[in-house]
Amino acid sequence: MWTADEIARLCYEHYGSRLPKQGKPEPNREWTLLAAVVKIQPTADQACDRPDRPVQVTKEVVSMGTGTKCIGQSKMRKSGDILNDSHAEVIARRSFQRYLLHQLHLAATLKEESIFVPGTQRGLWKLRPDLLFVFFSSHTPCGDASIIPMLEFEDQPCCPVSRDWANNPSVEASGNLEAPEDKRKCEDSDSPVTKKMRLEPRTPDGMAHHQSFGNQESGPNSPDVSSSNLTAEELATVTGMAPGGAKVVDVYRTGAKCVPGEAGDSGKPGAAYHRVGLLRVKPGRGDRTCSMSCSDKLARWNVLGCQGALLMHFLEEPIYLSAVVIGKCPYSQEAMQRALIGRCQNVSALPEGFGVQEVKLQQSDLLFEQSRCAVEAKKAENQGRLVPCGAAIGWSAVPEQPLDVTANGFPQGTTKKGIGRLQASISSLSGETS
Repeated sequence: MWTADEIARLCYEHYGSRLPKQGKPEPNREWTLLAAVVKIQPTADQACDRPDRPVQVTKEVVSMGTGTKCIGQSKMRKSGDILNDSHAEVIARRSFQRYLLHQLHLAATLKEESIFVPGTQRGLWKLRPDLLFVFFSSHTPCGDASIIPMLEFEDQPCCPVSRDWANNPSVEASGNLEAPEDKRKCEDSDSPVTKKMRLEPRTPDGMAHHQSFGNQESGPNSPDVSSSNLTAEELATVTGMAPGGAKVVDVYRTGAKCVPGEAGDSGKPGAAYHRVGLLRVKPGRGDRTCSMSCSDKLARWNVLGCQGALLMHFLEEPIYLSAVVIGKCPYSQEAMQRALIGRCQNVSALPEGFGVQEVKLQQSDLLFEQSRCAVEAKKAENQGRLVPCGAAIGWSAVPEQPLDVTANGFPQGTTKKGIGRLQASISSLSGETS
């Protein structure tokens, strides 16, 4: 039907051809992250094909988002006139909801063909059974899906690990830790970037772990497969060897902080630094955020659907993602499985039609050209420090105003005077409706 590389290539091409220059990173100085939702649909003549032939499908990007920022709690507004979370995954999902709303309007007005068909209950709609949606992200989501083991011998950001090692690093388990054909290399093993990565523990986006980046400046950090759940006694008895004899010397760190009330990270040196499976909030530069990590949000969407509460009033069943594809970056299949699916298995007492989905998880071997990893590898040493792009772009497959560009939670170019006028209009409207 489709491959991870096909999904990634389609999204990268859409980013280059359909998104404007405004809001994109400044060349050789800024980087960003990309996420999208792709609609997969069988071709019209599929019914006439022989059953033994591969299924032919059409692939279409229906929403896209870029962004790395998240505002601190001190900047949040009760009036709701600011975007709290502008990480790429969240922008893409918000744009996807716009697409769903537009498609619902088409279905209700019978103007054009829609992805929705009437449900069994009067007045409710459901997704056409031949459609599915794939979520793409150029990097692993921040939070619990972003703590991956760092092996002593590795010449790459991360080697894959066995499921047993992901779930219980203290137990020897059989498995081959070598990635076929070095699939997940982010840079050449002889490049300055990779050499530096061997010298200091870093986040999956290539940042040194001692740096604290709120927003998504560390990127959707990669998956969590640490020995962080070991006690001090276990640490004393465990050799620190991964299956196959590879020594785990550290883990890639996530900047996302444990939510208040959760057992916090141990902060111990090496592989025991993090505890896995916990809920986390996105960090901020000196100002804690109230936005859950992208790992937590993706896990929630995998249980409750992507449609949101408003759309659910008109739908017979939730809209689930069939697959999640991650671009070329530090990655662990086991950590993604745990963060998005495994830790939700005990969720119960859900309304009819809701449940934990066995979403398909894959990684592409194609690198996003404006990722931190790619930009850092190309830039000259004298070009200064790389910074995350401050703007976020949202695009949706809708006819009216498909595009919006924001910065610091407001439309890009908004002045303080403009913000004041916006607040005044919102206050006026709320006064009229009260």
